[in-house]
Amino acid sequence: MKVIVVAGGTGGHIYPAIAIINKIKEKEKKVEFLYIGTSDRMEKDIIPNLGIKFVGIDMEGLNRKNIFSNVRVIKKFNKAVSKAKEIIKDFKPDVVIGAGGYITAPVLYAAHKLKVPTLIHEQNSIPGMSNKFIGNFSDRICVSLPNSLKLFPKNKTVYTGNPRSEEIINVKKKNKSSLGFNQDKKLVIVVMGSLGSTTMTEKIKELIPGFNNKAYQVLVITGKKYFDEYKDINVSDNVKIVPFMDDLINLMKDSDLIVSRAGASTIAEITAIGLPAILVPSPYVTNNHQYKNAKELEDRGACVIVTEDEFSKDRIIHEIDKMFDNKEEYDKMVVNSRKLGIDDSSTRIYEEMKKIIR
Repeated sequence: MKVIVVAGGTGGHIYPAIAIINKIKEKEKKVEFLYIGTSDRMEKDIIPNLGIKFVGIDMEGLNRKNIFSNVRVIKKFNKAVSKAKEIIKDFKPDVVIGAGGYITAPVLYAAHKLKVPTLIHEQNSIPGMSNKFIGNFSDRICVSLPNSLKLFPKNKTVYTGNPRSEEIINVKKKNKSSLGFNQDKKLVIVVMGSLGSTTMTEKIKELIPGFNNKAYQVLVITGKKYFDEYKDINVSDNVKIVPFMDDLINLMKDSDLIVSRAGASTIAEITAIGLPAILVPSPYVTNNHQYKNAKELEDRGACVIVTEDEFSKDRIIHEIDKMFDNKEEYDKMVVNSRKLGIDDSSTRIYEEMKKIIR
């Protein structure tokens, strides 16, 4: 079997793509991959380092603010389609899989024109422009959250969950005691994305003293860029501040609550684990998709949303205390979160891929 996988721009697209690749490798005895991404984004380094053949294509997204610059984007799209057709004809794939990012549009459109079976995966509750466009030409559309089903053609859309979920379930737990926390006390993780957040740093600095001497413990992950801004904050023994954790998902398995953004990867992680969450959606993303991701969880009793404007020391402490003081409601949130987590998501996507190849 020969498979082209297309995804780019952010880890939220790239890591689900890698999860799909790993599942296909597990299921197929003989398979050859070609990964197509943008030529100037993070996938150009991540993918070759995994030993996967990579080809970069110059592409950028539409500019919503300056429509005149989109003349250039349309020219790039047409060039990218032509280049993708050459690559596809040369590689001769059995299927082309897109996992998000603006690079997917020209490549999957080219595959459709060449009559190669295509599948796309949408991580967010509200699809991005590329997936909205290419959904019209794809043979199968896999979605991470139930609400997305109604936003694509019904006859070819399937609720599979996020492929990262299946990998997350198999990740080994990291005990909180390994960081010096008391194993018998609850742990709250506060993190605003792997890089941290300019707008949230001051708010979190104000929040931290409110945790001092609480019955629960708190790990604040600042992002490497902002760590020095926290050096003058005095904390009690139940609070620790670190710049980054590369095994955060392992620790989440031994945590009791997370205060976080609401990106697609975060949604996949907390629902796979069944981790109660206070989600603070970033208001700076396209289509306000983080809020819509979080709203889908909140509507199902799986999280509490606190907007960035509402975020304050008193509000967050109140929400944490309320969750921990009401065990019945807390346990319901665990159950509701797990209901949204699909433990065989990559397998489901693999099976849909096999159907369209057949």
